[in-house]
Amino acid sequence: MKLTILGCSSAFPKKDSSTSSQLLEINGKSFLIDCGEGTQIQLRKYGVKLNSIENIFISHLHGDHFFGLPGLISTLKLLGRTKALNIYGPTGIKKAITLLLKLGGSWTNYDLHFHELNSTESIVILENSKFKIQTIPLNHRIYTNGFLFTEIINEQKLLIQNVEKYKIDKTQYRGIKLGKDGISLNGELIKNSLLTEPKEEDKSYAYCSDTCFFPKIIPIIKNSTVLYHESTFLESHKKIASMTKHSTAREAAEIAKQANVATLILGHFSSRYNDIEGFKTEAESVFSNVELSNDGKIFNI
Repeated sequence: MKLTILGCSSAFPKKDSSTSSQLLEINGKSFLIDCGEGTQIQLRKYGVKLNSIENIFISHLHGDHFFGLPGLISTLKLLGRTKALNIYGPTGIKKAITLLLKLGGSWTNYDLHFHELNSTESIVILENSKFKIQTIPLNHRIYTNGFLFTEIINEQKLLIQNVEKYKIDKTQYRGIKLGKDGISLNGELIKNSLLTEPKEEDKSYAYCSDTCFFPKIIPIIKNSTVLYHESTFLESHKKIASMTKHSTAREAAEIAKQANVATLILGHFSSRYNDIEGFKTEAESVFSNVELSNDGKIFNI
């Protein structure tokens, strides 16, 4: 998994930070997560091929999370896109986008498939042999979901020195990686455990956008490899966080600790703070492995 932060500012863009958007790459597939104003500019700035995106996930219908979507859809038309685009988001997103396209007389020349969400329980919305994506119902001022992306590790790593030692033909490598035993040149059956390293655990990325402190998500994101959790405010503004149903850095760290995740990434910072290092300091008082979002920052998961 490769995660690129396209924007991590809350409410409105700053001169050095765009509103919420991320690009997650899994096994050659690109997933756009939220699409705040100016996302297509960020995609171009960081060298992302726009037509590589087949699936877009919108957490909720606040402007800083989806106002960039109409522009991106229109640009894809101008670039001659022909393949379908899947958009997952709350009920109402289809009406909002299609109305803008209708009023502007700018229907796409490719199919838009809207998958509208309204469940308050976690549901699987996309799955194949290589990955699974499910919702993380959050607690914000309007209906909001986070998304849990799981990379399914099917193959084991070959122990090349042992494969060569037992004279295993290369035509068997694929099957051995998938768990089959090997057969040496003299016909001897070689146990898979002698030819491979133990399979890696599946990797997971939990994206939790706008939400207040909400421990109900912990069973869903338990043991995630990486958790991105909004941290709009510091504890000094906890009252505002509560009123607006956002989280503080300390509250995000508490979720990370209880969910036993490996790494916590903080983002969605309020523009009232000129220096975001305080978010890291505050979170680290609760949870040790904390990273800060920055536009263009890449995390290899």
